[in-house]
Amino acid sequence: MTCNLCNLCALCDSSCPLCCAFRDLTQRPPGKVTESTEKPRGANIPLDNSRDNDYYSLVPQKRKIARKTRAPQTHLEEQVFVNVMRTADALARGGEALLKPTGLSATQYNVLRILRGAGTQGLACREVGCRMISRDPDITRLLDRMESRGLIARAREEQDRRVVKTRITPEGLRVLAELDAPVQELHRRQLHHLPAKELRQLSRLLERVRAQEETPCSPE
Repeated sequence: MTCNLCNLCALCDSSCPLCCAFRDLTQRPPGKVTESTEKPRGANIPLDNSRDNDYYSLVPQKRKIARKTRAPQTHLEEQVFVNVMRTADALARGGEALLKPTGLSATQYNVLRILRGAGTQGLACREVGCRMISRDPDITRLLDRMESRGLIARAREEQDRRVVKTRITPEGLRVLAELDAPVQELHRRQLHHLPAKELRQLSRLLERVRAQEETPCSPE
């Protein structure tokens, strides 16, 4: 007798894998499902989601910190102060570049202009310091360096020997004369884009600000 599935002898069906598999399926009781007793690998290992939980719990805190570190609002007075300082620095750099070939600093140039305006009468040391744009805490040493270059001369007054007057020398006048035209051209180049009306208004505003903050300087 032959097998209808594999055409082998029915007596040898136990050695036929196809017949054995078919027989197991046909002889299994209906409705009964065999379950595997082997547990899947890693079934007893809990899922580690602590990192996700920590991350989402920190997100609101990071947003709060970002809002706290926001830069404070800048006040109008602070903006004006910064603009004045930056403008003064930008204009001063042009003057420093112009004076560099002469070996003069901006402070020394300012002293020469003051003494030229004082004429032959001259000024005492403290009077020079009061009229300077940027007050030098060591005006005496500043005048010493200028006198060593022959730009100024100091002498005691005959009427009052306690008073020492400072005067500009012919060499100092010569240096200023050579700088007058370049300095005027520098100022024109720096401010020519503003009309005369706005320049006068700007000058009045700056004078009002300075009058509020400037400490009076007594030449006595």
